[in-house]
Amino acid sequence: MPYRVVASALGLKMILFRKFRVLILMVFLVACTMHIMIDLLPKLEKRAAGASSSAGGGGGCSCAHTPGEEPRSWAKQRARAAAAAAAAEPGWPNKHSLRLLQDFSNEPNSNLTSHSREKVTEKAESEKRARQPQPGSEKRGLMRDTASGQRLRAVQGSSRLKALYEHPLYKTDLPHLSEDDTLFNLNNDIRFYPKAGGQQEWHNEGNVEEEEYSPTGEATAESYPNWLRFHIGINRYELYSRHNPVIGALLKDLVSQKITSVAMKSGGTQLKLIMSFQNYGQALFKPMKQTREQETPPDFFYFSDFERHNAEIAAFHLDRVLDFRRVPPVAGRLVNMTREIRDVTRDKKLWRTFFVSPANNICFYGECSYYCSTEHALCGKPDQIEGSLAAFLPDLALAKRKTWRNPWRRSYHKRKKAEWEVDPDYCDEVKQTPPYDRGTRLLDIMDMTIFDFLMGNMDRHHYETFEKFGNETFIIHLDNGRGFGKHSHDEMSILVPLTQCCRVKRSTYLRLQLLAKEEFKLSSLMEESLLQDQLAPILIQPHLEAMDRRLRLVLKVLADCVEKEGFPSVVENDLDGQPSSHHHQAHGGR
Repeated sequence: MPYRVVASALGLKMILFRKFRVLILMVFLVACTMHIMIDLLPKLEKRAAGASSSAGGGGGCSCAHTPGEEPRSWAKQRARAAAAAAAAEPGWPNKHSLRLLQDFSNEPNSNLTSHSREKVTEKAESEKRARQPQPGSEKRGLMRDTASGQRLRAVQGSSRLKALYEHPLYKTDLPHLSEDDTLFNLNNDIRFYPKAGGQQEWHNEGNVEEEEYSPTGEATAESYPNWLRFHIGINRYELYSRHNPVIGALLKDLVSQKITSVAMKSGGTQLKLIMSFQNYGQALFKPMKQTREQETPPDFFYFSDFERHNAEIAAFHLDRVLDFRRVPPVAGRLVNMTREIRDVTRDKKLWRTFFVSPANNICFYGECSYYCSTEHALCGKPDQIEGSLAAFLPDLALAKRKTWRNPWRRSYHKRKKAEWEVDPDYCDEVKQTPPYDRGTRLLDIMDMTIFDFLMGNMDRHHYETFEKFGNETFIIHLDNGRGFGKHSHDEMSILVPLTQCCRVKRSTYLRLQLLAKEEFKLSSLMEESLLQDQLAPILIQPHLEAMDRRLRLVLKVLADCVEKEGFPSVVENDLDGQPSSHHHQAHGGR
């Protein structure tokens, strides 16, 4: 009898335990269902808003696609539905957009609520703020007006920049280019690009009348978009030719082309965005983190400095004034963070970092190693933000690039020093190491050293070359965002490669001397060149004056080298024909 009682009790416990497990499972399933329903609710509202706007549109279809066409992306469809809802209720903020911003803020200081009365109040206050000048906007507007006036005078009066490019030093010819000297063969390689065949709607989307077709029905080089024409023009000696009109057109595209998608760039220490355009071009966007007037704090290490958007723009113009032409085209652009970033991105990690600040400005911070947090968020005024857009180089699948460690790379450590910082004869070792033992590679490093010193850029840890050209090609000057941080300090350690090696190209040496003359003053030329950018002024006057001062320091170092070792040993003549990699054993036995 007792055995049966115990068995019955155990059986009852097992039944209760199973019922409890089933109950827990049911609660879990209900919670999951509710979570899914909450996620789907905005999409259902969006569809309802789109349907209501279509019904009230007078019978015509307001869809952006044909009946049998799928929407291009959920982000675009969401943007269209938001626009339709805003049109259906004029004067009211878009409820779905407000909810998105509130949901993704994850911050207690986001002051948006779901009450319509507060929405109206916020709308009125935001419109009032838009009419009122922002703090510092008067000064910024004055700088813009001054830049516009200077641009007009530069066009109407004599142009130092034009006179510079007419100088014989800026008219030297390249050697004859064979197929091995061009990055792409126009007939064979170009077909690998998207839509590079017979379909030309990518060239002038939405403007069929202006599209060009060759008599054979095949696409001509002139019909390609400017980013592709830029890629086609790359050769062994330069990224682009001196007077290539495609570069000017590409700079305009970077400013005006419609942004169709945005994603965060992987790698790197700070936030960068990859922006894709309607003509299938792409560019790297670096948002504004500092004002023009801010200097790098003296206690900051070079590896934790901010990356500046205006430094990327100024570096492109400086590279062109020096006639290196090794920086991809860069232009400044004022970007609407709502329409041109948040509403077109498919990157949910980026999307979730958008929020509304206590001042009702749109902000985001993305994901990266440094400065990607709420405390370092990038905020618009209210949703406009400056940034630099650097044109992409050809895809690595089509034109592989080789990454090289800079021999004068810094230690990137708070206490340790690199070998070149403690060994005064370090260059002798470098000159015996390939690829620096022959050809122009060491001389190209000297060009890059001068370029970085004029900008004050200490962050040159690696560089790249196009793999097709082997070691007989130029260095690409990428990633210049840490330049122009301090106009009040000249970092002489950047010049150590030049002081240790005492080598320079004759063309570089003569151009530096030319830019030190009053009629071709570097600061004046840079000021005029930078006025072409939409965000001008790019550099404040102290940074321009610092370049003149640093140029004199470079020439002083070279003068000391010539006095110590003699002109023929220091200055390599590259103006009597392009030196090849087999021209001589490079500087190894000095």
